[in-house]
Amino acid sequence: MRTVQSNRNVVYDCKYHVVFCPKYRRKVLVSPVSDRLKELFAEKARELEVTISSMEIMPDHVHLLIQCDPQFGIHRAVKHLK
Repeated sequence: MRTVQSNRNVVYDCKYHVVFCPKYRRKVLVSPVSDRLKELFAEKARELEVTISSMEIMPDHVHLLIQCDPQFGIHRAVKHLK
């Protein structure tokens, strides 16, 4: 069943697939770095009041499935997470 969220102006169910890659797609996101990166993403998501539905960190890229308020804007969430 789909759940929708709302605020004063809109009812929404927006999910965004975001992919981050390190420069030159180098394989730098290995065990100690990836664990810390997960913590940082979770902390920043709480600050921004966005929800990270799914997160997968590969050695050379990161996949995030983010839910956020469309009035806040996905561009702001991605800017802060980067």
